[in-house]
Amino acid sequence: MRFPPTERTILVLFAWAVQVVLYAQSLEQWMRWGDAAMERQQYYGATRFYDGALAIEPGRMSLQWKQAEACRLAHQYERASAFYDRVYRKDQGRTYPHALRWLAEMRSSSGDVMASKEAWAKVLERTPTNERVVRERAVNALEGIERYIEDSTVIPGVELVHEAVPLNSYDSEFSPRFGPDSALYFSSLRGATTSDEEVEDTIGYRTRIHRSTGGPGNWSTPVEMVVDAAGHTANPTWSLDGKHVFFTFCPDGGMCRIHRSAIDEDPLHPVAIDGLGDALSTQPMVVEWEGREMLLFVSDRPGGKGGTDIWQARIENGRAVEVFPVNGAVNTAGNERCPWFDTTSSTLWFSSDHLPGLGGYDVFTSTLVDDVFAVPVNVGMPINSPANDLYPMIDRIRQQGWITSNRKGSLAAKGNTCCNDLYRWDLLRSAPDSVTVTKVDPASTLEGMPAGLVQVQRKFPLRLYFHNDEPDARSWSTTTNIAYLDAYRAYRSLMPAYLQNNADGGSMTRFFNEEVDRGAEVLEELTNALVHALESGKSVTLDVRGHASPLARNDYNINLSKRRIQSLRNHLREALNGRLSPYLDGSAPDHAVLTVHELPFGEDQAGTGVSDDLRDTDRSVYSVDAARERRIEVVAFDLVEEHQDSTGTVRLIKDLGDIKQDQERNIAFLIRNTSGTPVRLVESTADCGCTTADLPKESIPTDGARTVDVHFSGRAPLGRLKRIVTIVTDGSPERYELIILGTVVP
Repeated sequence: MRFPPTERTILVLFAWAVQVVLYAQSLEQWMRWGDAAMERQQYYGATRFYDGALAIEPGRMSLQWKQAEACRLAHQYERASAFYDRVYRKDQGRTYPHALRWLAEMRSSSGDVMASKEAWAKVLERTPTNERVVRERAVNALEGIERYIEDSTVIPGVELVHEAVPLNSYDSEFSPRFGPDSALYFSSLRGATTSDEEVEDTIGYRTRIHRSTGGPGNWSTPVEMVVDAAGHTANPTWSLDGKHVFFTFCPDGGMCRIHRSAIDEDPLHPVAIDGLGDALSTQPMVVEWEGREMLLFVSDRPGGKGGTDIWQARIENGRAVEVFPVNGAVNTAGNERCPWFDTTSSTLWFSSDHLPGLGGYDVFTSTLVDDVFAVPVNVGMPINSPANDLYPMIDRIRQQGWITSNRKGSLAAKGNTCCNDLYRWDLLRSAPDSVTVTKVDPASTLEGMPAGLVQVQRKFPLRLYFHNDEPDARSWSTTTNIAYLDAYRAYRSLMPAYLQNNADGGSMTRFFNEEVDRGAEVLEELTNALVHALESGKSVTLDVRGHASPLARNDYNINLSKRRIQSLRNHLREALNGRLSPYLDGSAPDHAVLTVHELPFGEDQAGTGVSDDLRDTDRSVYSVDAARERRIEVVAFDLVEEHQDSTGTVRLIKDLGDIKQDQERNIAFLIRNTSGTPVRLVESTADCGCTTADLPKESIPTDGARTVDVHFSGRAPLGRLKRIVTIVTDGSPERYELIILGTVVP
């Protein structure tokens, strides 16, 4: 039957409309299924649903973003990288401001070193200064990449063994621990599979603790530990008396918290640990510290530094008391997880996704000295990889190290980095200075500069620029309440006026973008590096010099420079939620000090072509040459690390970095009196005639300090330098050793 032309046209249009409706329903249904899977944290399933939607409309940016997020959370790093790249190229950070950051993370996790370096450099360049966590992460990521490029960070003697079936499976295995019965306990998410080898999402598909006996190459089939409650269980550890097992229990629909059960209960009966509150608490480890039964665990509770942090508590009659974050430099604004304390070496092993590493989570160590953890050290490859490396475990009885990793080569049916497996290495074959950590005298390890400060030092002098006569215009004061970043933002807002009053707008634009903004960025890097150095017990002195354009008298400019240097102090005091403030005040518990040392303000040294005529504002205020003169410069820093040995001698150590041969240097050491009585510095002797010390005539009062100036003539052979000045006192401590380290260069 043939329809008339008009009816046939209507029928075609109707059929087209039906197809459009069916198309829209199909696309939206795929997206709803994907969104529902994301809400249930079934990220791999979400990628499958979003694939269905993308097959219909591959160019929709919001859908590409959803797929990028799902792939990232499913550990499909290369796919996630490709989708984040598409979103960033289209969007340029307008709708999805974190696309570039996650692109950098995914490139790191997939092992694309040079591409990740390029992406992280863009993150640092384009992230606003108020997003400090992202900027700090970028700085750390670039530092980790540089270490990888420069020395490859491979640990000699370490050969990882990938445990085979039945210990590992095509699901996830993690958190290995040896129990009091010498069996291996670990956590695993295992379930029945369909004919397509996909896991059935049933009521029994939960993370459980498993137990296996035997040994390498001969492990028994793991047996699940049954719990008489509905939920997930993981991360077993045992009380010191062996009577209780502590573990993470996540009730269906509830918060994961640390529970315990009597070790002989079958099934295990989880009882929440009193004293940990209702916040997240997970990944417990029970350890003995100086006769105390201590609990290390992970939490995102208030009071930490951000993300998840490592906390400690004392176990007393089954309760957690004295709960607080571990002391020292371990925790960051990112995520720290998986604590393992090696009592033989007093070393904490843990994982972090924020500290300088190869990508994802890396394993780090930090040595405990006087209840304070030192600056973490990345343990290097092959323990670490571009993927996630977690749950370090050091077993001294068996001389084995264990980690959990989803690196390429792990058993996987949902992408080559989807799932965690257990890996093992032999401690006896490890390099003694790397993985088989031994307890050492901290004084013997002080000759290296902190890597973060070294990276920033390469960018010195750090130049910080100001608008004319700012801060606090028309003032003779030598101090100000304005912090530098506030002055910087006010200066940056005046850029239109500078362009309007400057004939060479291109040069002025480059000055703001490449010099003014660069100074603020390097200041952020320096601030983060200072935190790591100071929290490890090192004292730092910043040498800062002021400059000014020649519109005012030299004595006025000196006061103006002092205000500008004070704005730097104000920034350091406020930065990172005040973490540096105790070091500026000299009230830090480890006695480390941050000092901003003002170098003499020289005679007028304005560049040629800079006018001193206020009526000629085009050249005296708004020219690039004049703008460059209005600055302060952090030209150098001195590093001091204080250590008191068993004889009571206090050693103050300054690493000066490169020292030019035959160039005289004056090095100021700040000596504090923490004893109960005044102390006088009686006499000094040096191990070389090239070094002398000027002792103060006055005694050092209780809780006071005096500066000792050490003069170094510069006469020394090329190469590594170490000079010692010994000072005798009439009180306690009896001696100080002032140690100068550095490298003499031509």
